[in-house]
Amino acid sequence: MPNSYPSSISAQQFEEINDFFSRPQSTGRPRVHHRLTILNAILYLLSSGCAWRLLPHDCPPWQTVYSCFRRWKREGLWGIIHDYLVKLVRHASGKHTNPTAAILDSQSVKTADQAGERGYDAGKKIKGRKRHLLVDTLGLLLHVVVTPASVQDRDGARFVLAMMAHWFSRLRVVWADGGYAGSLVDWLWQLRACHKIRLEIVKRGARQRGFAVLPKRWIVERTLGWLTKNRRLRCDYEQLTDTSEAMIRIAMIRLMLRRLHPLNRI
Repeated sequence: MPNSYPSSISAQQFEEINDFFSRPQSTGRPRVHHRLTILNAILYLLSSGCAWRLLPHDCPPWQTVYSCFRRWKREGLWGIIHDYLVKLVRHASGKHTNPTAAILDSQSVKTADQAGERGYDAGKKIKGRKRHLLVDTLGLLLHVVVTPASVQDRDGARFVLAMMAHWFSRLRVVWADGGYAGSLVDWLWQLRACHKIRLEIVKRGARQRGFAVLPKRWIVERTLGWLTKNRRLRCDYEQLTDTSEAMIRIAMIRLMLRRLHPLNRI
């Protein structure tokens, strides 16, 4: 598969993560397709929004691409690569690899007609799933949890923050909108003695009408914009929520690789 598609990554970018992929076994059938070729096929699917069976003919067989995607997801490889690149990008930006501040938000998206968990978000009038995201001050994804859309923002945030308190020991403040006020603040206060995380609610002005850029909140909104540039993420087509989470991490992996090694496009 040529690297001519706009969604593809270069060989130089792939070298940054090549060591994370398992080495070929000494026994069994020899490998036919290079991992970069398979990864670019996954990125094509993510960017174009096509189905697995509709991958172009110059890609490896869709069964091979899907099998590799599923195996790497089962091994937790997408999360490992993603977290590694987050540290590299933060270091390259002159920041500590362990963040002290983050922004919390959620996004409700419709689901296709596939089976799987789903719910109804009465606030946004959307039947589907909800993505609970925590990003750093650069807009890089720190953690994501996908739930049915019926799960309240405050309840979904608990899944995210409970893990972050252990993974990021330097995390001290989390900014969120008014939808997270109330019981989440009390719940987090109970953990403060151990984790010292403070939740700050960024509210609109009393006389504010229409759209306005809110301090800190625009960072996570920009991240959501980065994600929805991938057509596969504009709607949730996955049957399993962990597959949805893997697709979001893959989108951020490509973004971070291009930030570390920009392509010289004419």
